[in-house]
Amino acid sequence: MATYKCFKCGKKVTTNVLQKRFICTGCGAIIFYKPRKYVAKIKAV
Repeated sequence: MATYKCFKCGKKVTTNVLQKRFICTGCGAIIFYKPRKYVAKIKAV
């Protein structure tokens, strides 16, 4: 089960909720992102 965050209010939303309606239950926004656990830093050459 993946967890997404609302771009507008930051509320965590699970995929079970998004299967029914792709709308944030907190603010009604429709833009989500999947937070990353690890940030990879790349050194520019």
